[in-house]
Amino acid sequence: MLLLAAGSISQAAAQSLGEAPALLQPSGTQWYQNQYLANPAMAGVDSGMHINAAYRRLWNGMEGAPKTAFFTADGVVTGRVGAGINVFNDQAGLINRTRVGLTYAYHLPLGARGQRLHFGLSFVFNVHRLNYEHVDGDVTDPSLAAFNRRDDYFEAEYGMAYTDGPWTLQAAIPNVRALFTGEDRGVNGGGVFFTAASYRFTLPGAISRIEPKVGYRGVRGYDNILDAGVQISFLNNVASVMGMYHSSQSVTAGLGFNIMKTVQIQALYNAQTGGIQNNIDGAFEVGATIDLFRRR
Repeated sequence: MLLLAAGSISQAAAQSLGEAPALLQPSGTQWYQNQYLANPAMAGVDSGMHINAAYRRLWNGMEGAPKTAFFTADGVVTGRVGAGINVFNDQAGLINRTRVGLTYAYHLPLGARGQRLHFGLSFVFNVHRLNYEHVDGDVTDPSLAAFNRRDDYFEAEYGMAYTDGPWTLQAAIPNVRALFTGEDRGVNGGGVFFTAASYRFTLPGAISRIEPKVGYRGVRGYDNILDAGVQISFLNNVASVMGMYHSSQSVTAGLGFNIMKTVQIQALYNAQTGGIQNNIDGAFEVGATIDLFRRR
């Protein structure tokens, strides 16, 4: 019983440090570098194939602190059809949470100026497990095995987007099943909806692009979150800086480089939400993208 109580406390601590920041502060790469992370409609939205990876860890390196890895691959299957896969793994204390999603997207042309409407649907497989290597106690306790025998959970994500040259308007529902059944198992951090709008200004000279962006997110059990920021690119988009302010009293800031228009590297700092800053003091994230077979 003592071990069960300790396990429950560890689980709660892990979730408070892992899942809560994850849902309030998603990967910083989703704002500009890898929009497919936030919206399945963005899978194969342009030509070629895109492979993305990101890794995030708390700045202070406390024992049992959350560390999160993201991986996606998406691209065009035919002229109008895109597909993708996304994998997410979050480790916090004893909890190891993994989700794998497969995506189908359809991109519908609307006009002669390149306007398009995009639809995307992902089917998601979600697994929660306890990591026995981090158990400080009796690993034969039946409560641990009972946790790991829980049924895995299937979810769905749906997204739409509209693009018209410099404009990108998008909306997504990250937990479709939970929305209609009321049963929330935190498949995508308990998100209820995601919306965003951005506009790209293309300029001559040293500053080659300015792209402001506004987002609005709903999260189950928390106030809705307003996101606002901008990315500024330099020297024909070889280098960039970005910053996003979130109404959860946090900030995401990043510095990126584009190597030969094929490899993108971005380093980001995510300042954590106001209520938990004293506990975890932000996180550092690195993201990398490889663009293959893309028309220039």
